[in-house]
This record gives sequence, C-alpha cells and structure tokens, in this order.
Amino acid sequence: MFFLVIFTGKTSASHIIGGELIYDQIGPNNYKITLKVYRDCSPDVTTKLDGTQNMPLAFVTIFDVNGVFVKQLNLGVPTINLIPGSITNPCVLIKHPCVEEGIYVTTTTLTPQVGGYTLVYQRCCRNAGVDNLINSGTQGSSYTAFIPGPELAATNSSPRFTNFPPIDICNNMALVFDHAATDADGDILVYSFNRPLDGLDQCCPSLTAYTNACVPSLICPTIPQPPPYQFVNYAGAFNQNYPVASNPSLTINSSSGLLQGKPNLSGLFVVGICVEEWRNNVLLSKHYRDFQFTVKVCTVSVVAAIADQSQNCIGQTITFTNTSINQSNNPNYFWNFGDPTTLGDTSLANSPSYTYQDTGIYYATLIVNRGGLCTDTVKKTIYVYPVLNINFSKPNTYCVKSNSVNFSTAGVFLANNTTYDWSFPSASPPTSTLQNPTGIQFTSAGLFSVTLIAKQFACRDTFIDSIRVLNRPVAKINNFPTQLCDPGKISFSNGSISEYPASYWWQTSDGTWYSAYEPTHTFSPAGIYSVSLSMYRGAPCPDTSLATFKTITVNPLPIAGFAATPTVTSIFEPEITVQNTGEGGITTCTYDFGDGTSSNFLNDIHSYEKPGKYKIIQTVTNAFNCVATAEKEIRILPEFRFWVPTAFTPDENNLNETFSPVTIGVRNYKFTVFDKWGHQLFETDEPNKGWDGKRKGMTCKQDVYVWKVHYFNDVSEKNETKTGNFTLLNDSGEF
Repeated sequence: MFFLVIFTGKTSASHIIGGELIYDQIGPNNYKITLKVYRDCSPDVTTKLDGTQNMPLAFVTIFDVNGVFVKQLNLGVPTINLIPGSITNPCVLIKHPCVEEGIYVTTTTLTPQVGGYTLVYQRCCRNAGVDNLINSGTQGSSYTAFIPGPELAATNSSPRFTNFPPIDICNNMALVFDHAATDADGDILVYSFNRPLDGLDQCCPSLTAYTNACVPSLICPTIPQPPPYQFVNYAGAFNQNYPVASNPSLTINSSSGLLQGKPNLSGLFVVGICVEEWRNNVLLSKHYRDFQFTVKVCTVSVVAAIADQSQNCIGQTITFTNTSINQSNNPNYFWNFGDPTTLGDTSLANSPSYTYQDTGIYYATLIVNRGGLCTDTVKKTIYVYPVLNINFSKPNTYCVKSNSVNFSTAGVFLANNTTYDWSFPSASPPTSTLQNPTGIQFTSAGLFSVTLIAKQFACRDTFIDSIRVLNRPVAKINNFPTQLCDPGKISFSNGSISEYPASYWWQTSDGTWYSAYEPTHTFSPAGIYSVSLSMYRGAPCPDTSLATFKTITVNPLPIAGFAATPTVTSIFEPEITVQNTGEGGITTCTYDFGDGTSSNFLNDIHSYEKPGKYKIIQTVTNAFNCVATAEKEIRILPEFRFWVPTAFTPDENNLNETFSPVTIGVRNYKFTVFDKWGHQLFETDEPNKGWDGKRKGMTCKQDVYVWKVHYFNDVSEKNETKTGNFTLLNDSGEF
C-alpha cells in the first residue's frame, strides 16, 4: 500500500478547503505524483500554502500493504493558481470567494509489490464554521491514493477529474455540475459520494520536527501513523450521502458523474467524491476528492418566465402573463407566439394577448432584454383548444325506493369530440362512458362522490359532485313489555329510522290514536291489547313504513284489605290484631306496622312499645306479580305515672340500695339530688338509674336530702318539674 504525506511548519493552517492526490505511471517503475491543495485566500486568512513565504515544505509518505514505512518525498514549492468564480452568468450578482489552488509535482521510483502502495497527505485544519461538520476548525484533512500491486494491474495511472468543483453555488437555484473524470488506461469509472478523512490536529498541525503547540515538551512526529484514518464528524442530519442541505437532495450519477440538486440553505459544506476504477470486472483503486462548497444567496437580475396556463382549453385567444425578473435599467421584452401561419405573431408588450388561427399545440418564446449583455430566454408550450368546462346535473338526493337515477353532462364542451369517464361508487354499473348515463342504481345508502372526467382533444377536465342516497324509512317500536298490571300505563318508545323528518301514527286495539313521537297510554281493564306504529316520510323521498304489531297482556290486580283491632288503645294495652280481608288470588302478604317492624303473615298480632300514631300498610301480590296496598291508622295513647319514695337504705344488703323516682309516660327526663345546703350530689337523664347514696366514691351519712325531677308529660303534653325530700338511712355513713 502506498501512502503520501505532506509536512508543513507549526503554524496552524486553518484554511484548507479541499484537495486530492493523483499519480501517473511514466515508466516501468516510475511515477509522477501530483498533489492539489485548495485554500481559502480571503484577506483575513494570513496562512499560506506549504512551501510558500516561510511556510515549511510539503512532504508525502509512502506505506506498503502492511502499513510499513517505505519512503518520504519532498514535494517542493507549489505552482499557485487563483480559481475563478464558477458562476459566470452576467445576470447573477454574486461576490466570489477567494480560492487558491496549489499544485505540487514530484517523481519517484517504486518496485512492484504485491498489495500495492498507499499515498497520503495530511494537514490541519479545515475552515472554521463549516455547517455540516462538528467543530470543523479542529478537524484536519487526509488525501490518499492507492497504486495497485502487479497481481491486479501491470501498469496503472489514477483517474483525474475533468472540471474544478464550483467554488460558489446559488441558494435555491438548481445545481448541475459535470463531476466526470477521465482515465488514461480506459478503465470503467463508477462515481459515488464518500465520507472525507480527518487529518492532523491543532497540537501538531503538520508532520515536522517542531514543538507540540499544546504540550511544548513534546515533539511532533515526522512520520504519520499508517492507515486506516478516522473520518470527519458530521453535524446533525448530515452524512456522506446528504452532505449539503438541498431539496431535492444532492445526487451524483454513478455512470456519468453528473452532480445535481437544489441547495436550500446558505453556508459552507464539505463534500466528498469517490471514483472507482474497474478493469476486467476487477476493482483496481478508489480515487478521492473532497472540497468545500460555498452556498450563497444570489441576486438574479434577469430571469425570463411565463406563467402556466390556468386551463389548456380556453379558446383560441390566449393572454400571456409575464412573470419574469428584470432589474435592468432599460428592460424590454420580445414575444414570438410560434404561429407558423403568419409572421405577425410577435409582440413587444409586457403581457400580451394573441389569437391563434387554428387549434393545436404551439411553442411561445419570450426573450428578456434581447440584444443586451444580460438577457434570458424561455419557451412555453401553449395549448390552444376549444373551451372545456364540464359539470353534470343530478338530483340532490336519490331514494333507494325508486332505485334509479339519471345523470346529464353539462357545461361547455364539444359533444362529438369529447369522451366521458364516469365513476359511480356503490352503484351498478360502477362506471359509464356515456354522455348522459341513465338507470344508475345505488346498492346502499350514504353520501357518495360521483366523478366525471372529460377529454377533448389534448384537454382534460374533471368535475366531482356528491349525491346523497336515502334509505327507506323503518318504523320500529322499542322495548315493548309483554305484560302489565291493571291499569297498564306505558310510554311508547320509538325506534324508527329516517334521514328526514317523518310523521307517526300510533293505534291501540282499544280504539285510541296518537300522532306524538312517543305518546303515553293506559290499558284497562285487564285483557289482551295490541299496538301498531306507522310512519310517513315526505319529500324528497316519500315513503311509508309499518312496524310489526305488538301485543300486551294486562293482568288483574289483587284486592288488598285488612281489619285492625283496636284502632285506639293505651300504651298499657299496646297489642293490635291485624286480620286479612283482601281477595283476588293473593299469594303473598306483608304488613308494615310503621315502627320499623313488619310481618309476612295474613293474620298477626303486634305490640307497640311507645305511644303515638302509626300507619299500618298491607301489600299483597297475586300470581301475576301484580301488587295492591291498603292502609289503616291506629293510635297508642300514652299513660302517666309518677311516684317518689321517702327513704332508702344503701347498706349493701341488696335491698332498697338506690333512690330514684318511678315514672311512666315521660320524656326529656332529668333527676337531681342535693344535700340540705343545696350542694348537687347526683344527676342523670336515664329514667331507670338511681342514686346509690355516694359522693366521690364515699357513702353519705344518714340525713335528709332533696330531690328534683324535670320531665315532659306525654299525657298533659307539658314540661313539668317536681321537688321533695327523702331520708338516707345509714348509720355508718361518714359524709
């Protein structure tokens, strides 16, 4: 493998914008080596090409197939050329970048070796601010070439590109560049994009014996590392096959090398091109070139343009719309309408009109600034045909019931010179070529788009309109019960379907009619009844529908009834006897006594615990699960009793141990005990709780004490307060 390396001084050359290595075999073992390096020569760039103005000389290094160093070549002083701008159109206003080409040439002798040789030239650094690379100012360049061994080719020279890459490209303008190469050996060449190689870094920008710029104690190498080498690092979505922001994307024809695209972003972009060299179906080598493309915003002063015809078939008088760009001081326009029947088919107007003598296809030409330095020409194909503007008539709605619809072509057209292509979705037939198709039957309801495509001469017109296909209405009664209990009240549920409003008629077998959407009806007495629903939908699709008859059985109710004895009684005798008197096939019976209790017996006795008014409700059902109820009100009268003892003996003999009043028929009860000096000893609101003769856990002494009772009298229905005294008999008392 052959590797060529070029060396320069320690100054960072942040200006390299491209390069390539070429070799020519000039004798049996003799080669001429050519290195082309391109630099940015803008005024703010002070660093020059290697070998010029105190810059170190350039060197190449050669490696064999195993990466073993073979030799190093001094490339000497380059020949420098200033590359002209690639945009030479005087109508495009652009400031060209400054680019210098340094061409280095030397010769060397190489003994044929299996596996061949690799040549390389390495340098740092590329221009800063390259848009498709990450930190481009820190990335270097490696330009390589490969001389195949004798096992592949006895003699060979590398391909070389015919044209210099464009140094400036206009943004949003089509790029068409011939990137083809030639080959002295007549080998087959195949083109593709490639990913450029990285090179040396900023610490050692060239392969010389100068001090490392990052670590002064280190010496930069004079011999490079053998291949392979790292690739450049792309930024964002860029890659070797998408190196430039472009729409359509940049492409290269693999056979011709034609580079095409339309850049859509201004900036700097590094592009790598590879040309493969094939001989007798054997790949000999790959030749590489990478270069920095500069995409700029260009001002185009003159562009000839004619607006497209809005329609091809608008008659024989054509009005031309001039959409040219013309920033000249004295703009002029020359039109030739391409009419071969006359010499008078020209005009100097800006946007003229012209009447052709016959129909057909013509080629009009517009020359902007004819005879001037900056001029442009455009040709436009003009279609001159009779007016074609079709539509069709059809009903706004179509009814499935009628099952046939007719269509008629309308508008402006020549009936005998026009063909028709109809499309009817969900219909039979689905297509037609007739001018006025009839008897089209749609197979389902819905909204369908009908399309008519008409062709007249070279003209084509399309008209699309929708037609609504209405289904037949469907009358339906929803959720109709089969049985009810007398009286059977029901709200009819209407489940009918209709795309348009309809009228409804409900009829019951007992002779009642309703026109409401969902009426309510009561069936009585018990028996079997029927219901029917019919509906009528008017225009645009009149139709009638009758729902299936529904039948309902109205079952008889049982008769509820009972006797309650007595209906008025005292709380001292609170038992009430209930006895069923109902009839009509009673199967279940339930009594609700109004105090939170109930009974499932036909006859029962119930005892109340509190006085008051109560409503007894009887619920009975029959074999049809029909329900009837009856109710009666009873009164439990309160009784009042109040008695207070005069003494008690809390001597722990389980006899007369507590003191408390005896009450019956009271509420809101409060009982209090005081000593004779008015000190409260005991209080409770529980009627059955008495005083045990103690205070703070100690038994009180034998003495006379005072009691007080407050309560609500259920009989008098008044609040009452009573007081008195009593004696505590207890000789052992200490308090």
